[in-house]
Amino acid sequence: MKRIIIDHTKVTDEILNIIMEEYPDGYTDRDVLKFKNHKGEMVEALEIKLNDDIYLVKVGTKLDKAIVEFNEDDDNDDNEPSDDIEVDDDNLLDEEDEK
Repeated sequence: MKRIIIDHTKVTDEILNIIMEEYPDGYTDRDVLKFKNHKGEMVEALEIKLNDDIYLVKVGTKLDKAIVEFNEDDDNDDNEPSDDIEVDDDNLLDEEDEK
C-alpha cells in the first residue's frame, strides 16, 4: 500500500464521501495522525483507505470548509422540497387593514 499525503485541493469527491461516512459527526483530535513530513514539518492528517492506497488528508480549516461545501452541494442535489416558504408581500395585511 502506498501512503499519499494530500491537502484540500487534491481531495476527490470519493475521498470526501468516505470522510463523511467515517466521521458523520466530524473528526476529533483522536482521529488525527500527527507526523513529520520529509521537510521536517509537523503534519496533521486523517487516514483514509481507498482501494490499495492510504490517503493522509491534511486537516485544517480549508479541509473543513471543503467538507461543508461538499455537504451543502450534496444536500442541494437531493430532490427534497425546501423548508423555505415563499410569501407574496403584496397579499399580507397590515394591522390597520384588519380593522
